[in-house]
Amino acid sequence: MKAKQIKNRQSLRRKRHVRRTLRRQGPTVRLTVVRSLKHISAQVIDESAGVTVCGVSSTAKRFAGDLEGKSKTEKAAFVGKEIAKIATEKGIERVAFDRGSSKYHGRVKALAEAAREGGLKF
Repeated sequence: MKAKQIKNRQSLRRKRHVRRTLRRQGPTVRLTVVRSLKHISAQVIDESAGVTVCGVSSTAKRFAGDLEGKSKTEKAAFVGKEIAKIATEKGIERVAFDRGSSKYHGRVKALAEAAREGGLKF
């Protein structure tokens, strides 16, 4: 039980650190990543208006054929490319990357690199 409490505390600490860093940058557009055990999703949020501009998830039915049989890291890279494509179509090129409490490693890193390749800058 103690180990779980420590893990949760460290997770909240990482999340607070990321949010504090983003807050210092001022109101901007941020790319938020949410990771679960099987899936990953990303949203582009306009901080000044408080509106979600676009979002992509590996659970979306429209991507079911494209993602079938792929690993979780490959799914994350696909989500990164799609979110970059949609955001650039809407005129967004510069975002702040909000990884939440997840470490910048594995699937989160794959999504970020794919979004950079797709044309987003952060």
